Amino acid sequence: MPPPPRKRPNFPGSKPWQRPGPPPPKKRGSEQGWDQVAGWYDKLVGDKGSDYHRNVILPAAMRLLAVAPGEKVLDLCCGQGVLVPLLLEAKAGAVTGVDASPQLIASASQRFEKDKRVRLIVADACAPGPWADGSHDAAACIMAVHDVPDLPAMARQTAAALKPGGRFVAIFMHPCFRIPQQSHWGWDEGRKLQFRRVDRYGVPQEIPILTHPGQGGGLTTTFYHRPVGEVLSAFGKAGLAVTECEELFSHRRSQPGPRAKGENRAVQEFPVFMAISCVKLP
Repeated sequence: MPPPPRKRPNFPGSKPWQRPGPPPPKKRGSEQGWDQVAGWYDKLVGDKGSDYHRNVILPAAMRLLAVAPGEKVLDLCCGQGVLVPLLLEAKAGAVTGVDASPQLIASASQRFEKDKRVRLIVADACAPGPWADGSHDAAACIMAVHDVPDLPAMARQTAAALKPGGRFVAIFMHPCFRIPQQSHWGWDEGRKLQFRRVDRYGVPQEIPILTHPGQGGGLTTTFYHRPVGEVLSAFGKAGLAVTECEELFSHRRSQPGPRAKGENRAVQEFPVFMAISCVKLP
């Protein structure tokens, strides 16, 4: 599974209410995965990322990773490699990209085939593999935490890939305010302000996301909503100590008009993404 706001074009009906507590992890290979939508996703993100990537996500990722020259960096759920050019610009000594989609890895390979510092691997980030060898100085998972069916397993493999003291940064859709189908914008005409309505939060959900809405025959991926505590605990239990949690806000602003002031205020109050930094414990 890859990284962006994998801009969610449409949010179809949600699943029936379920009892509190995480659903059992899916068996690997039981879902269609991102290979089926690789072409759409590659066009959406491209070489430099979406608007959110360029202005919010990637700058935050590089600032929090603080890559030093010569370091070995793991890009987990790398997709077509949108983070890789920035890692190379930071003079990383070696970059390993891991993704479960052969098509997305193929797209990344075309972009970086001439750079010997880059190694790209088709692999399940939730399963043990030769890339999880304890040799990496730093690791990143950009816009994919919510695409992974078994987050505790991915956290364990991330920890296994890092050296003791190695750094890990994850950026993902904010679990409190960006829940497909369950969070919405509203407008209070009396107070002239925009508010965020959240219908559900505390129960983990598997939410189907339709690509190519309105075109007919759209394909579906799965968004895994988890409360903040569950996400942080998954990494903590894997031996990744959370050192920083940063909430990232949209850079966008409204066009001039009667609602602009209220809308711009809301943009500064409700974060779009969450970023966490961790260190692998000895």
